Amino acid sequence: MARVFEKIDDKLHGVSSPERYIGREWNMKKKDWNEVEHRVCLAFPDVYEIGMSHLGISILYHLLNSRDDILCERVFSPWKDMEQLLRDENTGLFSLENKRELTDFDIIGFTLQYELSYTTILNMLDLGGIPVKSEDRSGESPLIIGGGSTVFNPEPLTDFFDLFFIGEAEAGIISLVRRYKELKNQELPRAEILKRLSGIAGVYVPSLYEAEYDRGDFSGLFPTGDGVKENIERQFIEDLDEAFYPTEPIVPYMDIVHNRAALEISRGCQRGCRFCAAGISYRPAREKSKETILKQAGRIIESTGYDEISLTSLNTVDHSQIEEIVADLNEMYRDEKISISLPSLRVNDFSVNLARSVQRVRRSGLTFAPEAGTQRLRDIINKGVTEEDYLAAVRAAFKNGWHRIKLYFMIDLPGEREEDLEGMVDLVQKTAEIGSEIRKQNRKEMKPVEIQVNVTTFVPKPFTPFQWKAMSSRQEIEKKIEYLQSELRGGRISFDWNDPELSRLEGMLARGDRRLNEVIYSVWREGGRLEGWSEEIDYELWQRALNKSDLSPEQFISERDTEERLPWDHLLPGVEKQFLREEFEKSFKGIPTPDCRWSECSFCGVCDTPHSMIQIAEQQVMRDDD
Repeated sequence: MARVFEKIDDKLHGVSSPERYIGREWNMKKKDWNEVEHRVCLAFPDVYEIGMSHLGISILYHLLNSRDDILCERVFSPWKDMEQLLRDENTGLFSLENKRELTDFDIIGFTLQYELSYTTILNMLDLGGIPVKSEDRSGESPLIIGGGSTVFNPEPLTDFFDLFFIGEAEAGIISLVRRYKELKNQELPRAEILKRLSGIAGVYVPSLYEAEYDRGDFSGLFPTGDGVKENIERQFIEDLDEAFYPTEPIVPYMDIVHNRAALEISRGCQRGCRFCAAGISYRPAREKSKETILKQAGRIIESTGYDEISLTSLNTVDHSQIEEIVADLNEMYRDEKISISLPSLRVNDFSVNLARSVQRVRRSGLTFAPEAGTQRLRDIINKGVTEEDYLAAVRAAFKNGWHRIKLYFMIDLPGEREEDLEGMVDLVQKTAEIGSEIRKQNRKEMKPVEIQVNVTTFVPKPFTPFQWKAMSSRQEIEKKIEYLQSELRGGRISFDWNDPELSRLEGMLARGDRRLNEVIYSVWREGGRLEGWSEEIDYELWQRALNKSDLSPEQFISERDTEERLPWDHLLPGVEKQFLREEFEKSFKGIPTPDCRWSECSFCGVCDTPHSMIQIAEQQVMRDDD
């Protein structure tokens, strides 16, 4: 055991959930520190039970450790009591496997999963003894890399990262790790190493670019030296059947958010919801074949002992072989009482019938996401769900024995009117009435109907057709919430919502530029961390930091012109900006864009990317736009 852990081992009983910090889990990979050339630590800026539920961490951890010359370990943010213990004992933040301080690693790779985790990244660097700002690091400091779902606008974090990997990290992480050590062994200056690494596909080194402003408004980002690429193309895995996937995942000692076997069955989504950033950045849609899925399921169950398999993706029930997959898994595990779960359901009776077939072992509630209360607004956001679809799904759910349904809606969507909020209330009440009616017909068999309504505030994200839209003021959003509160009352209906100020802050960070680096730094210096937890965020810290920098949230969340330069324009996700403009214009005419897997090409541009193709099970569909 490393000496760093010995200093605090006998004090862990005094912190909450000490199992977050001990490691030693089943299937953990602990390599000999002195027998490998490359040492990488994957860092997740939230507590263990959140990070260990993140599939991306699992994939990269086991991928890197599958190479004999690479060691990969994990670190998560400590909770406040553990942070205080580390600071009191003058002990650096350490990895779970070899209990090595972060300064001992060659590379620290942070997952950028949620904008409100940014101050936690700074705190973890500081706890690890690493200079928070990239410009203050020496040649001996670890290379700090960022990647993940919010990496498509990393500009508010450019002061703190040496480089970002844009896209799916499996596509290039191995070569990046090896190339870095090769350059470091040449004893090149850190700046020269970063410049050479910038030549790797998908690598963005922010220090090689300069932002320009015109009277306080962002006007462009430009390379500062010869040989620096003007744009960075997103990298992606072409064939999921051939891609690495961990079949011996770590089994935690403690209960985590998603404590089950996670099996990714597809990646990407072509349905084109106009608010969904993941639907753009993970195109094209790619499916694993049924044979690959069944084989991986068997290996995961054998290596973990889990009694539940979650079939994960952005659109699980859209897999072209989902019925056969579910039927075969049910047959494989009929006698072992292993359940199958579908975390994402479409709003239709097909999804309900599929859910019924997988929940034969244990039955939980069903979740639907109508998103909006009227057909007009659902057409604006291209949701592709009619009220008839929804009510048929609800009726099928209650008839098949479900009594608890959770509904997700968004408010403050582009084009929203008062009638849309009224429509939301009407849809919820219809749901409760259908449930009560069916319950009366089957009184002896059904529990009381429960309808849980969750409402979140829409946040416009980069690389979506709504990236130019404004967010409303806090007062306007609160007025909408108050109306829903007053209407959605009663024993059968519960209503929950998120803090609109939290959404506005998320929107500011999502669409921000480099001026927010100093704001984030100031908030962290004043105590901001773990802000993904609502009880930990202090809005006053953010307001003071913004005032200090002479900035306001409205500068980042106001309406933008579709022709202006955006802070993330230098990143290329595959989908063309012109397609996003056209979708933006179509939205206000209520013109839908169909899923191009089953209809004509929508000319988004992603299939013009070299080697890019829609992969449907064992078929690969290359779009020909000529």
